[in-house]
Amino acid sequence: MLLPSIAPGKRFTLPRPTGSADALLLARHAQALLAQKKLLAIVTADPGDSQRLADELPFFAPGLRVAVFPDWETLPYDSFSPHQDLISERLATLWRIHQGEVDVVLLPATTALTRLAPPSFLAGTTFSFKQKTRLDEAALKHQLTRPATAM
Repeated sequence: MLLPSIAPGKRFTLPRPTGSADALLLARHAQALLAQKKLLAIVTADPGDSQRLADELPFFAPGLRVAVFPDWETLPYDSFSPHQDLISERLATLWRIHQGEVDVVLLPATTALTRLAPPSFLAGTTFSFKQKTRLDEAALKHQLTRPATAM
């Protein structure tokens, strides 16, 4: 079963495949887009489906680089902030997408409805460190001091 071409502004629905068939279908679609060097964003009904697909997609397509963009796990009117680990995971996922290290990004529908900062802002205000790697101080200084519109 292949996904049909969907015209802009038109609706198309398919019945949900049984078992892991949806992961197989999406893995094949992701591989086709990977050949065209395109990122596939999959919006799921709930966070559980995102995690399930993240576990199943590599089984059908081991070469795919899959990332889950997690939900805030808070309600809009909650008086407390999301956990720091969630914030870090979201920023790390956005960084990986910006660096081209992701082929498929999975996100719950509630997450897809939340606005994000522009990529230029994130690129100018975030950086990534890894243990036992040399820090290029000049490049980091240049990244953090140049205007956001120059990125």
